[in-house]
Amino acid sequence: MVKHSTPPSAGGDSRRDFIRKTASAAALVASGSLFKTPVYGQATAPSAGRVIGANDRIVLGFIGLGGQGLNSHLKPIVSSAQQHNVAVAAVCDVSKTRCDEAKAAAGAGAKAYEDYRRVLEQKDIDAIFCATVDHWHAPISIESMNAGKHVYVEKPLTRYLGEAFDIYDTVKKTGKVLQVGSQGCSDMKWHKAAELIREDAIGPVVMCQGSYMRNTPKGEWNYAIQPWATPTDINWKLWLGNRIKKQKDFSVDDYFRWRKYYQYCAGLLGDLFPHKLHPYMLATGNPEFPNRVAAVGTRKVHTDKNTPGTPERDVPEIIQLIAEFPSGMVMHITCSTVNEVGTQEMIRGHKASLYMAGNKVELKPERPFSDEIDPYTSEAFEPENIPSHQKNFFASIRGTEKPRANIDLAVRVQAVISLAEMSDRLSTMCLFDEKTRKIVDTSGKSLEPITYGSLDIS
Repeated sequence: MVKHSTPPSAGGDSRRDFIRKTASAAALVASGSLFKTPVYGQATAPSAGRVIGANDRIVLGFIGLGGQGLNSHLKPIVSSAQQHNVAVAAVCDVSKTRCDEAKAAAGAGAKAYEDYRRVLEQKDIDAIFCATVDHWHAPISIESMNAGKHVYVEKPLTRYLGEAFDIYDTVKKTGKVLQVGSQGCSDMKWHKAAELIREDAIGPVVMCQGSYMRNTPKGEWNYAIQPWATPTDINWKLWLGNRIKKQKDFSVDDYFRWRKYYQYCAGLLGDLFPHKLHPYMLATGNPEFPNRVAAVGTRKVHTDKNTPGTPERDVPEIIQLIAEFPSGMVMHITCSTVNEVGTQEMIRGHKASLYMAGNKVELKPERPFSDEIDPYTSEAFEPENIPSHQKNFFASIRGTEKPRANIDLAVRVQAVISLAEMSDRLSTMCLFDEKTRKIVDTSGKSLEPITYGSLDIS
């Protein structure tokens, strides 16, 4: 039986013929309304920076050179510098040991700093990579753009929601490229899903679901303590910064295992959830701010007891969130560090569903629409990887591509993350109005967004 369905843009082609057409891999996320909150940064007008042509060399600075900053960013980029026509001019870290290691990896000519502001003072630097602890993402990103530099910032975009709006405003004000380090957005299967959804291949999107599951008996993020990590080596005051309200004495445990503690990170919501939220929201074809978010987290297993000498974590070992969006779509995401069995990765439409596991997109029609819609399996895509995401960043600076994890997507993802943290920690459902940025509970009572010092541990 030949089955036909004609989407608005498909003319007289059958849906089968239409779906099999190959479209552009790069999908643009929707633009957001302008925000008007104050931003960090200098009182002076932002620096325009250098206009970079398609063939110009891009000069880079790297801020934050722990595991991700050094091994996932600096070293691979140095090894492929000729291919991408980039050069490293500066590296920066609050640890002398890490800074020295990074300087050696960067090669001759690269300067090394303890204070990130020295990097921003270098006029020859076009873009920075920020891979610091989460509470430094916002000030470094904002000050970098105000200094005329493009920004690649590791996920999550920020520690708290207000900072995400501040970054948004700065991107729009300065016109600088910002890419969030969520490399799933450079996995083309999610762009293929967005293409299908925008062309009504599965009907109205009603739900998406996914998970990021681990099982770490000795406690997730209990990284090894290195012997060089001493108060002499690490500028602890600079690492803490002035946003952390409860300043504490040097803690090597906090320094290496900061993802466990609310002062610096939202735990699973800040570390693993972005790997799912960015791609799934991109795949809707029209990322939205959430209307409602609820989350429940537990810390039942107490895995930290299996690593002697480390304190109990603040953050949950397992957490689930459910979010509703203005379009009516519901999103359900689960993360765990105490069980590694995941849920089925899929996007459910009224007429068909997209199965997202592996490196392909598989479309299966719902039974009532099986005469209208054909099953479909996409080509095999290359799996997600950080170098392709970095390559997209460089192309975006040169104006030949758009950033795949740009600010319009990232600020919406951060809204889901931050509202989920509020829901879990305050034991309530959070309702959000994107126009006013107000948050209320189900009774209409106003909820102040969590920020530095607003809770006992924040």
